[in-house]
Amino acid sequence: MRTDRILARLEQEQKPPEVPAPVMSRTRVMLLWVTLGFYAVIVAAVWSTSWLVTLDWQLMLFRPYKQWPELHAFLDYFVVLGQRGPTAVLIASWLAWRCWRQRTLRPLLVLVTALLLLNLSVGAAKIGMGREGPHYANVIGSNEMWGAGDIFPSGHTANAVVTWGILAYLATTPGARRTLSVVAAVFALGVGTTTVYLGTHWASDVLLGWAAGLLVLLAMPWCEPTISRLERSLLRLRDRLRGTPPRRPDVLPPLPVTTSPLSATALPGETPVGEPAVAGAAGRITPVRLRSGPHGHSEHPVRPVGSR
Repeated sequence: MRTDRILARLEQEQKPPEVPAPVMSRTRVMLLWVTLGFYAVIVAAVWSTSWLVTLDWQLMLFRPYKQWPELHAFLDYFVVLGQRGPTAVLIASWLAWRCWRQRTLRPLLVLVTALLLLNLSVGAAKIGMGREGPHYANVIGSNEMWGAGDIFPSGHTANAVVTWGILAYLATTPGARRTLSVVAAVFALGVGTTTVYLGTHWASDVLLGWAAGLLVLLAMPWCEPTISRLERSLLRLRDRLRGTPPRRPDVLPPLPVTTSPLSATALPGETPVGEPAVAGAAGRITPVRLRSGPHGHSEHPVRPVGSR
């Protein structure tokens, strides 16, 4: 089949039914507060140089990439699933296709909003806490905070949670939402543990990255009203640039009035609704009533005139 025929068939497909955007339910608010509490606990544990920092050092000195070197080549490529640039291009391409098919801008606007929230929140935390990574650690057993680093929380991990999780957030059916949630969880867990294996992040960086990405996804329903207003504004701007007139409700033309040769004279003073009418003097329309029997039918059947 030729390409033009494929595109023509796609253009003729009807717009799928609109799916309501997720709302900020009580369950979602509770999960957000629990995740925020977990976020604060991880920061406090690293700040106070607790057992979590000891675990960070033990894993770093264990050097997993030397214990299982056969995995190194594969995991070097797998960790790309958490890099912001490649994943953003991949997910944005798929969502752009959905926007074209569904005649809406919401999927792309949701992705852009989520990435903006991710960059602002994770970037501010990285710069504010300034933790050095395992390869730049100076003192064994220290938390390596308040320096010139930008490793805490893990950007790879948080980005994997958001970019893959946004597909589940935008799913249109419960089955697709469950499947994509599992896929996003596998990628997020895999990317996080891979950074520990490669020695580019502490284990506590990964824990905080999971929490940071989940906070962005849980807070997205608060952004839906703004996304809807922005979408309407962009669509109006598009129509204005195209010169498309505003849509008006279709007005059906009046139905033609037909008269029947079986009509009888009209009864004076009556205006029956839905009865046929004939033109009288001076072009006036006079309603007429058909003579009917006791059951509303003509007493004498009339044989149709003309060829059958």
